[in-house]
Amino acid sequence: MPEAPPWIAHTNGITTVDAFYTRPGYAAIHVIEREGRVALVDAATNDAVPHLLGALQGLGVDLAAVEMVFITHVHLDHAGGAGRLMQELPNARAVAHPRAVQHLVDPSRLIRASRDVYGRERFEALYGMPLPIEPERILQTRDGDQLTLGGSQFEVLHTPGHALHHHALYDIDSASVFTGDTFGLSYRCLDSEQGHCILPTTTPSQFDPGQLQTSINRIVALKPAALYLTHFGRVTNVARLGASLRDQLQQFVNIATKHAASGERQRLIQDDLRSFWLGLLQRHACRLDAHELDDLLRNDLELNAQGLVAWLERDARPRG
Repeated sequence: MPEAPPWIAHTNGITTVDAFYTRPGYAAIHVIEREGRVALVDAATNDAVPHLLGALQGLGVDLAAVEMVFITHVHLDHAGGAGRLMQELPNARAVAHPRAVQHLVDPSRLIRASRDVYGRERFEALYGMPLPIEPERILQTRDGDQLTLGGSQFEVLHTPGHALHHHALYDIDSASVFTGDTFGLSYRCLDSEQGHCILPTTTPSQFDPGQLQTSINRIVALKPAALYLTHFGRVTNVARLGASLRDQLQQFVNIATKHAASGERQRLIQDDLRSFWLGLLQRHACRLDAHELDDLLRNDLELNAQGLVAWLERDARPRG
């Protein structure tokens, strides 16, 4: 791994920095610079902080110029490094959904929940120890809040579905949305001559298909020129991708409800999701073979199946 992570410079003062979480091209931290003032979107993990600081130095960003760290939600691949990062940014405020604030001030519940999922050893290898943020350094958002960076205006969009405490950031000047996980996953190695490919993320524990459909529709209705995903980077042709996400979510719901009564439902759901995704990616003319796709998507498939099972357990009524 290089001493400083690579970054991708886009237009409108936006840069995608690779967080090197688990592998290159998996998790991003987005840097927005306007008139010498800077905002960051998401913070990745503790291990990502030195890489990000190196990238900011390479981009010529003064740490004192960073005003905001916008945390889309507090899943630890997005927010595990937020406390450590804030220690390096003397003038920044963490911007968070009201439901997320308690976990940034006291991450102990997140730590316990993640240890239950990954085990102590795997958890510490992935995330280290998330650090708390002082309450006075956190700005709670309301849906529709307007934020300013330099001369640019941003709108906060509360976007539940992936998580109840999820919000996104609409950059009005560039007609772009920083979507966190609301608009799914789009790995660059899945791109083909047909363009970008999008995949939903239905991880536990608060996935709700109806809420997520509404949030996706809200983003598409803005007619953005581009989206910036944490997993991973810039995508365009938003209307097509939104239609694909909606169709896939319906298939996810169908798969989950088909196996709802089975004692092996998580395995069966995961197997069906794999078959569905392999077929979709084959039709997309993805250049990776089935073995490579299994390596790439194994963790996403497992987490998505867990999220669908958690949804079934919260509401046993089949949903169509």
